[in-house]
Amino acid sequence: MSDLHQRLANQRRLDWLFVGTTKLFALLVLASLAGIMISLVIGAIPSMKQFGFGFFTNANWDPVAGDYGALAPIYGTLVTSFIALMVAVPVSFGIALFLTELSPNWLKRPLGIAIELLAGIPSIIYGMWGLFVFAPFFGEYVQPYLIEYLGPIPVIGTLFQGAPMGIGLFTASLILAIMIIPFIASVMRDVFEITPPMLKESAYGLGATTWEVVRHVVLPYTKAGVVGGIILGLGRALGETMAVTFVIGNTFNISASLYNSGVSITSALANEFAEANDKLHLSSLLYLGLILFIITFVVLVISKIMLLRMQRNEGRAH
Repeated sequence: MSDLHQRLANQRRLDWLFVGTTKLFALLVLASLAGIMISLVIGAIPSMKQFGFGFFTNANWDPVAGDYGALAPIYGTLVTSFIALMVAVPVSFGIALFLTELSPNWLKRPLGIAIELLAGIPSIIYGMWGLFVFAPFFGEYVQPYLIEYLGPIPVIGTLFQGAPMGIGLFTASLILAIMIIPFIASVMRDVFEITPPMLKESAYGLGATTWEVVRHVVLPYTKAGVVGGIILGLGRALGETMAVTFVIGNTFNISASLYNSGVSITSALANEFAEANDKLHLSSLLYLGLILFIITFVVLVISKIMLLRMQRNEGRAH
């Protein structure tokens, strides 16, 4: 009897240790998040006091005059990430759909491995490839064609006017799209594969086409995972540094043309930190980091709201 009580006591202690350890790990995540946020805020205080809200509306970045503004990096970050997402999401959806519904069995495994290998390539490799291979080809063969045929179109043509230099916002967006396609495609493929085969077979048995099965069965069943994959890709695009730094041009410039050079928050941080000698310059860079932190947080909040609204609408539909 005493042995039984001893074993029960040991089990209770082990259970308490297990629960306490997992709780500690969860609290460490919150503590790390709070620590990063607090350190960024403290570091950005001198810049906040100096520029106030004008930091968000000022496009200048002049270390000599001590005039700093975040508008150009914010503009470059949002534009490149948005275009990258517009390119990457349809391509990733097509890849995932092909792998799960249309691909022959002998091709599924090698193609899936190739996508995972693309996801593992370091960003600096993408940047070097973009600068030395993609940008010259794009500037010589693709940009002149787009300038000639899309440039004269009202409104849209403004985006495709300028000198075909190869580097710029559009090139950075395409490199970002190539980088995030493997991430989004891998997540979409995995969530498509968890759809119960019985549901798909029932739809096919009722005469549904492949597109109808995907639209009415697979997507409703996996929408949370699909949105999660898209947000994962967007987070990667917002935080990417080296690949963007190679091809964006790194000039604090705001232009309607996507062919002009620009700057993102991450590329500004990468280029400016080594030269940040005075306190205000360093504080402004930390302020940029805080802004990127806030942008990422807002994106995550919006994605959660979208998922909750989709679930609520699904409940009303049923």
